[in-house]
Amino acid sequence: MSSAPQTSKHLTGVERFFDKDEIIVSKTDLKGHIKYANRVFMRVGLFHEAELKDAPHSILRHPEMPRAIFKLLWETIQNGKEIFAYVVNRAANGDHYWVLAHVTPSFDASGNVNGYHSNRRVPDRRTLDSVIIPTYRELLSIEESHANRKDGMQAAHQHLISLLKEKGSNYDEFIFSLQS
Repeated sequence: MSSAPQTSKHLTGVERFFDKDEIIVSKTDLKGHIKYANRVFMRVGLFHEAELKDAPHSILRHPEMPRAIFKLLWETIQNGKEIFAYVVNRAANGDHYWVLAHVTPSFDASGNVNGYHSNRRVPDRRTLDSVIIPTYRELLSIEESHANRKDGMQAAHQHLISLLKEKGSNYDEFIFSLQS
């Protein structure tokens, strides 16, 4: 049994930051349980190595992060593809921090997916404020408008897909367009 830490359920409203030259790194098994976290991960998230070992990566889940984005992320990596996504995480004390995550499947010598690897960098603040945060608020509002969490996630996911179709792009193209 995992000794997953009991993170604070409250939110402080305080944003944490890390240096643009730093990378937050983690590796998980196929179920998303943490097998490795680098020192930057631990420092920014206010975790100790022992409390992260075998903990579900969802321990970082911030309640203002739309589940529809995680649905898209998991579908992509479970299909053996990589994805870039903006994510707001919750630190152990209830603070939050934004990342631009690059999540990839890890493969064994036979070419089978045996886990996942994520590198997170500092996101562009203007992109967060002008595009990502308003979009995530909209998705979260859709999710919360449904009594059933799964129905809410599905509705927000469909809304996201519709927004992308209106822009004539897929998710990856949309994310890369924000980097210019």
